[in-house]
Amino acid sequence: MTNQIRRVVIVGGTHGNELTGIYLIKKFERMPKLIKRFTFESCTLLANPKASEIGRRYVDTDLNRCFQRSFLDNSSLSSYEAQRAKAIYLTFGTGGNLEADLVVDLHTTTSNMRLTIILASKHPFYLWLAAYLTYINSNVKVFYSPQKTLENPYLDSICKFGCTIEVGAVAQGVLDATLFQQTEELVHTILDYVEAYNQGTPPRVKDTLTIYQDIRTIDYPRNEVGEIQAMIHPRLQFRDYEALHPGEPLFLTFDGEEIVYEGDSTVYPVFINEAAYYEKGIAMCITQQFQEILSF
Repeated sequence: MTNQIRRVVIVGGTHGNELTGIYLIKKFERMPKLIKRFTFESCTLLANPKASEIGRRYVDTDLNRCFQRSFLDNSSLSSYEAQRAKAIYLTFGTGGNLEADLVVDLHTTTSNMRLTIILASKHPFYLWLAAYLTYINSNVKVFYSPQKTLENPYLDSICKFGCTIEVGAVAQGVLDATLFQQTEELVHTILDYVEAYNQGTPPRVKDTLTIYQDIRTIDYPRNEVGEIQAMIHPRLQFRDYEALHPGEPLFLTFDGEEIVYEGDSTVYPVFINEAAYYEKGIAMCITQQFQEILSF
């Protein structure tokens, strides 16, 4: 098959305080037979070793925003993460020394995202993979975040296929045994699917797929100098992927006043109160729910 996947790279530690991916990579490097399959090579990558050593999200800047082509080609960018992005791309990116066909980037979140696969495209490979994952494990959700700029800044964009796995809720710098095991199981399921895909027998498990499509982000209410003036409402906390109707509470001010959702349709918030997004001005991502019809 000309479209076979020859090399899969499993990535952990893109953010140095997300321990599940870091320790899974260490486990796979100790026991490489766990990720070995017959039709392709499985590689591991600890993406941001310095940030992992100090237990911080990043050293200088967010590594997962450093992979747009203009950054990779810019020799004047000298931050640690900019240099790491260039090294990773030259190794596993398109045309690299060990060019990958699929990148699986492992992350954790403080939001109650359960097991989420994030897709930037509706390529049939992604849709059938996502359908298989949701069939095997009903806790898997599919978050479709179409590319909003000309250049994709994320690590999973460096080669032909790439996806991000977000698992939570778990605090930064903390290992949760249940989520660790669930993430490992999800990785094995992805590898098994790729094996079947390469053999020309990818499983066709159902013909519809529930997708949550990213529409926009909402920031916290802030004052004129940018200070946060309200918190996620208790009735919304940890309710990722649940329906939010017009008039229902979004935020609660420090004085106890409710701020409600003023949209005109039902939406499904995700990444609610993600700790790492405070600096990015994001209180949650707003999605719409769709039923994607898959064609055989």
